[in-house]
Parts: sequence; C-alpha cells; structure tokens
Amino acid sequence: MSPLLVFGVIAIYFALLLLISYLTSLKSDSQTFYTGNRESPWFLVAFGMVGAALSGVTFISVPGEVGNTQWAYLQFVMGNMVGYAVIGLVLIPLFYKLHLISIYEYLKTRFGPKAYVSGASIFLISQTIGASFRLFLAATVLQIAFFDAFGIPFYGSILTTMVLIWLYTYKSGIKTIVWTDTLQTLFLLLAVLITIVVIGNQLGVSGGELLAIVNKSDLSSIFVWEGNTSQNFFKMFAGGIFITIAMNGLDQNIMQKNLTCRNQKDAQKNILWFSITFFLSNLLFLGLGVLLYHYAEINGIAIPKATDELFPYLALNHFGTLTGVVFLLGITAAAFSSADSALTALTTSFCIDIVKLPEQKNINQDKTRRWIHIGFTFLVFLTIVVFNEVNDRSVVSAVFKAAGFTYGPLLGLFAFGLSNKMAVRDKFVPYICLLSPFLSFILDWNSADWFNGFQFGFEILLVNAAITYIGLLLSSKGATSA
Repeated sequence: MSPLLVFGVIAIYFALLLLISYLTSLKSDSQTFYTGNRESPWFLVAFGMVGAALSGVTFISVPGEVGNTQWAYLQFVMGNMVGYAVIGLVLIPLFYKLHLISIYEYLKTRFGPKAYVSGASIFLISQTIGASFRLFLAATVLQIAFFDAFGIPFYGSILTTMVLIWLYTYKSGIKTIVWTDTLQTLFLLLAVLITIVVIGNQLGVSGGELLAIVNKSDLSSIFVWEGNTSQNFFKMFAGGIFITIAMNGLDQNIMQKNLTCRNQKDAQKNILWFSITFFLSNLLFLGLGVLLYHYAEINGIAIPKATDELFPYLALNHFGTLTGVVFLLGITAAAFSSADSALTALTTSFCIDIVKLPEQKNINQDKTRRWIHIGFTFLVFLTIVVFNEVNDRSVVSAVFKAAGFTYGPLLGLFAFGLSNKMAVRDKFVPYICLLSPFLSFILDWNSADWFNGFQFGFEILLVNAAITYIGLLLSSKGATSA
C-alpha cells in the first residue's frame, strides 16, 4: 500500500478528530473536562464505549487467537455481561448518589485518606502501563505500514501520535472523547464488516454461506470443560465477571464516561446497551477470525508464527486497497479510543485524587490541569519507548499482566466497603494493597507445581481480591464506620 495513501487517510482522520475537539470545546470549563457537564446522551456514550473497551489488543489479537483457542474467549465475554449487570445495578447507583468526579473518592469516605490515595495510585500505575501496552501493539502495525517508509523512527512516530492525541483532548477532555469515541467505534466496526464482505467476495460466497463456514468450522468451538486448563469454562466465566467489575466498574477510565450521563437512569441504560453491543462486536471479531484462517487455508497462505499478525498481514497484503485502508482506520481508531480516554482519566484522577486541584484556590486550575495532562502524555510516551527498547513481546505482555494484578486490591477494597460497615485501620491499607498482588503473583507462578498441574486463568483476580478482603478484615477495628 502506498505510504502517501496511508498518510492521506490518517491525516483526514485526525482532521475529523480535531474538528470534533473544536466544536466540543466551545464554552468549556474544568467541569467539562472532568464530567462533560453531565450532559452526554446515553446512547452516544454506549456506542463510543465499545471502541474503548475493545482496544487495539482486541482488534489485532482476538481474530488471530481463534487459531489457538477457538472461540473459548466467548466464555470470558459471557462473564463480562454479568459483570456489566453488576456495574449497572450496584456501582452506578452508588457513584451517582455520592456525586463523584473520581470514583476513588468513595474510598476516602468509606475507609480514610490512605485507602483513598492507595486506590487512586493503583489506578494510575495500572492505567499508565495498560494504555501504553495497548497503544504499543497498534503503533507497531502503523510503524510498518507507514512511518518506516518515510524513515521516521519508532520514537518519532509515537511522539507524533501522543501530541496529536493531546491536541484534541487537552481542552474539553471527556466531553470531546464521548464524541470522538463514537466516530472511532464506527470506523473500528466498519473495518471488521468490510473485511468480512471482501473475504466473501474473494471466496465467491454470499453472507449466508459465510455464516455456514463459521458455524461448521472446528475453530468455532466455544466451551472448554477440562479442569486444569486456563480456558476452562468456569474459570473464564467467573474471570469475565470479576475482571469486568474490577477493570471497568472500578476503573476511572470507563466509569468517567458513565458519569457524564445526565442521570443515574441514563447511565444504567448506557451500560445495558453498551454490554449488548460489546457482545455482538466480539462475535464479529471471532467470526472474522474463523474466516481469516479459512481464507488462508483455501489460498495456501502460511500462518504467521505470531497469530496476532494474521489479520494485519492479510488486510495489508491480500485483501486489496479498500480493506487495507479501513484496516488502518480501524487499528488507528481502536488504539486512539483507548489512549485518549486513558490520558483523560489519568489526568482527572491525578488532579482530583492526588493534587486535589478543585480545593486549590490560589492557582490557575485550568493551566495546572493542562500541565498535568502534558505530563501523563509524556509518561505514556516514555513507557511505550521502553516497551520498544525491550523488544520482547513476551516480556511486554508479562508487564501488562503484572499491571492487571493491581486491580485485585481495588476489587477487594470496594467489595469490603460495600459488603459490610466495619471500620478498618486506614494506615495498614497501603501495605495490604502491596502484599495481595505480590502473594497472588507467587501463587500464579507456582500453581502448576503446587496444585497438581492446576493453572490459574483470569480467576487469579478473585484470589487477589480475596487476599485484600481478608487483610482488611484482619485490620478492622471491630466497629462500624461512620
């Protein structure tokens, strides 16, 4: 594909984002950045959240992973649906009742200042690593497809990308993102649908025949009942529930969008329709994965050693210009819809939870917030550069997995706070939040040796949260909190 064509596509795409940014920044203030003035239409938030939830990892990896684990991932998505129901029925009413900007303000009310800072710090660390990892995966594809042709080094392309993201988010924050995420979700889903249509045309089959190919394929097997494998149904289903609660319901990045809705009822409708759209979107990705492997087999195309390279390879080399263009739009949209909301959430949490910016009356709050936004933009940039310098995908993935362990303490903190009224010794909370992921990591690392071949999957999050819960119970004062 011509690098100039790629440049034109990306340039037009960013022009659209900057236009949206300009329109949404009119009459904006600090509350616009943090909450969108709580005026977002729920259906717009719901659709836009799909792109942020899927991310570049899903866009690239899920279709390729079909060749390794078939549709076992759908077991996890089924659990996601239950998790979103819990968010809608339990967490959203709580956050709206308390009129929160940062959801971690709840921890201060329930436990104390050290628990509050601990929860916010966990989020800041996890989100910085997670956002960097997701953008890193997508950026490597864009580097090969475009930046290498112009001799632009990886750090230059990443810096350019981060600056562009900062430009369209720095003024109106979450209000802009609600609208840009809608556009980005549209491009992401169009990329999948157009790719499926192109595969059908090249194979000479209709829509119904494509469904038959997917339905009859061995790769469409969903349920895994073997107990020791990490793909076991009960492990993945339970993991899907609690990871959704922890990494969505207790994550400022996702919940900040929910809190832009006009009221609790709208936020709950948003979660309901988002979860349905999210499930259907994952079905599309899994179906695409089956068709990609079928296409490769029919045409005698060798499968890349790294299966997450399958979709990029076929889209950019075998499916024609149109598919290549929409693929690049899709991967760009998937990457940026995650990165832009992550930067805004990081800035919001740091301003509200750490600096306590609204309480600082003697400084220019807008100017300070913008400098903090620049700081996190640079921090994500540096993290991605480090990932690239490591130059080992397995190491980078391990770092991402390790960051995921930190959501366990958040789940444990909120579970303890919501399930009883016992007061805890606030000074011990930071140590509990450090100890629980450390112990969980040791258990996960040695599980096969210690537990007769048993391997933890996503359910390690539950173990992590349980350790945190027990630690809080042991540190309780045996009295009722205020």
